[in-house]
Amino acid sequence: MDIRPIHTDADYQATLREISALMVDDPAPGTPEGDRLDILATLVQAYEARHFPIEAPDPVEAIKFRMEQRGLSVKDLEPLIGKSNRVYEVLNRKRPLTLAMIRRLHRGLGIPAAALIASDAASR
Repeated sequence: MDIRPIHTDADYQATLREISALMVDDPAPGTPEGDRLDILATLVQAYEARHFPIEAPDPVEAIKFRMEQRGLSVKDLEPLIGKSNRVYEVLNRKRPLTLAMIRRLHRGLGIPAAALIASDAASR
């Protein structure tokens, strides 16, 4: 089992090709092929985390995304944020989210609290 760390984009692409080839056969866990797939996937995850980090979403964008997912309107957010003018202020970054709003949005829409708390500067 000759496995090396992924250092370059060429290494990364070659590892992805090997993973794709292994997945075609759907190897069982605990087999040599299954173990190889598991190790290669772990290496790819580490490489991607280092070279392609995913930042937390902007709180307002997280709210808008959830609204779009569920087909919600400003009126639907009123119980969670306040009257429609307040909802518009939040969505237009004129007013920051309060702790109470964050709690209600988290409970009511299932948006992770961490996404709603993210950088105050991003939400203004």
